[in-house]
Amino acid sequence: MTGPRAWARDLAMGARFAVTGGREGWLRTALTAVGVGIGVALLLVMTSVPEALEAREKRASAREPLSVGTPMAAGPTTLLFQTADTVYRGRDIGGALLQPEGPRAPKPPGVAELPRPGEMVVSPALGRLLRSADAELLKERLPYRVTGTIGDQGLIGPDELVYYAGGDHLVASGPGTAPPYGAARVDDFDRPARPHPMRPELKVLVGMACAVLLMPVAVLIGTAVRFGGERRDRRLAALRLVGADSRMTRRVAAGEALSGSLLGLVVGAGLFLVARQFAPSVSFYSVGVFPSDVVPSVMAAVSIAVAVPVGAVLVSWFALRGVAIEPLGVVRETARGPRRLWWRLLLPAVGLALLIPPDGKAPGLYGGWLTGYQAAAGAVLLMAGVTALLPWLVGAFVARLRGGPPSWQLAVRRLQLDSGPASRAVSGILVAVAGAISLQMLLAGTWLFLPVFKDDGHGPVVTAGRYLPSGGDARALTETFRATKGVRQAVGHITFEASRNTSGGVVSVAVADCATLRELAELDSCTDGDVFTGPYARPGMELYLPSQGREKRRWTVPASAVTDTRPREDSLGRGGVSGVLATPGALDTRGLPDVSAVVRMCLDPSSPWALEYVRNTAARVDPAIDVFDTGFRPKEEDTDYWTLLRALPAGAALTLALIAVSLMLATHEQLRERKRALATLSAFGTRTSTVALSVIWQTAIPVVLGMALAVASGVALGWTMLKLVSRPVKDWFAFLPVAGWGLGVIALITAAALPTLWRLTRPDGLRAE
Repeated sequence: MTGPRAWARDLAMGARFAVTGGREGWLRTALTAVGVGIGVALLLVMTSVPEALEAREKRASAREPLSVGTPMAAGPTTLLFQTADTVYRGRDIGGALLQPEGPRAPKPPGVAELPRPGEMVVSPALGRLLRSADAELLKERLPYRVTGTIGDQGLIGPDELVYYAGGDHLVASGPGTAPPYGAARVDDFDRPARPHPMRPELKVLVGMACAVLLMPVAVLIGTAVRFGGERRDRRLAALRLVGADSRMTRRVAAGEALSGSLLGLVVGAGLFLVARQFAPSVSFYSVGVFPSDVVPSVMAAVSIAVAVPVGAVLVSWFALRGVAIEPLGVVRETARGPRRLWWRLLLPAVGLALLIPPDGKAPGLYGGWLTGYQAAAGAVLLMAGVTALLPWLVGAFVARLRGGPPSWQLAVRRLQLDSGPASRAVSGILVAVAGAISLQMLLAGTWLFLPVFKDDGHGPVVTAGRYLPSGGDARALTETFRATKGVRQAVGHITFEASRNTSGGVVSVAVADCATLRELAELDSCTDGDVFTGPYARPGMELYLPSQGREKRRWTVPASAVTDTRPREDSLGRGGVSGVLATPGALDTRGLPDVSAVVRMCLDPSSPWALEYVRNTAARVDPAIDVFDTGFRPKEEDTDYWTLLRALPAGAALTLALIAVSLMLATHEQLRERKRALATLSAFGTRTSTVALSVIWQTAIPVVLGMALAVASGVALGWTMLKLVSRPVKDWFAFLPVAGWGLGVIALITAAALPTLWRLTRPDGLRAE
């Protein structure tokens, strides 16, 4: 009988074989289901990451204040909104002051009632922090009475620190001015999400991360569905004896693999549901994830549900290519011909072709041709070469080995007969190691994304900025900060941007007395009335100063201005000099609208709370004052890189750990399949220690060869990626810790298998023969 009915009958028979057969049958199927389940759980977690990030972005956009571009008049549905973010002991705290102007003022998501002056609503995490013993300085900075809790729909993550406080003195900013430089008048929330394009380097990192994490999972699932292969072949030979043909046996084998993979889908879904409960401990942008966000898309879930069983069937058929199942037994391909090398080299060659630009030149920092998909495809093919080359390398190596102690000879002979199982047992680890090495090199080389400042020994330097809508000077603000506990030195100046012409182009301008300017730049001499220029300004340049009316106020840089002024690299001069430095006698900022007072402070390094004292002072003066570490915090546009920097090592470690569990199951399964051979050796007088050493050698030879191949592949891939983004190699020895992880995992797997080995080498294992 042929056709769909025959397929259904034979697949059902294979499924019955998978779940029957007594204790050994159930154990074999359970091992397959667990191995496949671990891989499925990893796939579900990986495909849930984009959905989790999208859910966070939607909630972040939903709480953004929405206002029209033209000035809005106060009304019953308007609200004044002023940003009041802060940082406490390195943790970002988002905040805003809310002042309703009418009875129907909008409420941010998650807020049931708008707080009144002197009150605030907080996120659950901020509430716990305020109740803790070490939050005294934070309570001083947020002197509001807590009257409510922000709901989940108003938070990015469960551990986000956010508050909304009521205000009574907010003044709407002028046209075009937005928080934190003034209070914005809004009538709704839910601003459309702004596009956040990813730079080429980050595209390479994301593509590499996907390849590194997905390749070991594919190897893991392929290994798991081959558990119990020898016993399966003997069952299929029994079917041939009762009249089944070769096509029927292959369909039965497909049924066994299909049932194991379907059970693996169920196990994987269960593991995924358990794993997502730990989502709050996984941080993106320093904030955890709600478990409800960790959900794969429908398309991804359907693809996994279809691809895993289909892949399991294809792997089982591929495993039968060198096996002749006859009615009288199973004949394996003993005189295996030499493994072909050409197609194994073709995989990395195609991968390199995808990674090399068409013109043969590196695209540079902002080259547009390289996409994440292309990087992922090239990386996958390069690392697939590790899996494909390892059996050939092991076979070519052991074919030339002769002599040695008995344990060595037993191991070598086993590998000479078939090195495939031993190579497959470690290939998942080696692929992960190769990818992790390339990622470590790429991360080390792209460290140049971040600003680097020298420690000049003067102590930490922080900057505070306050928006002055009606102009003024920085003397009062500077004196306030100078009197703060933990501040060793403070200098302040007025800064703004002036237009070069009416069509665009701006020049930064800083106005301060000579004592302050000497802290910002290297000046030979300075008197009130002097002007100094940096590389983007020149004497005689006409500038248009900020103004509230249509008529622009013109100011010409004096011809006597000192040119080529250099910034000071020590003390408080880390801000640089790019435009104009002027003294009050040359440019009066009183009454000049839309300027900012900037105060640079040098903190006492022996005072661990100095920065918190400064932030408390800023909050008392104006909650909208921005205080940040000059040179010690990454730039805002580099938060993606910092997220990857933290996430990739954790992802690699998790992948290695889960693969280790699956390979431990695979090692136990291989030992159980060979228990009669091991028992025979013991019955003939072979010492258990000799057999144990032979098993260790069987693992050590592929591991050493594979690790060398993984290191070479990882270093080559990392070097290629760095060249593609025009970055130098900063660490040629990035493979050492990663290779150590891989060796440690394999050593752990081998050690865990020894108790099973000692139990299987007892002569009573021959009792059934």
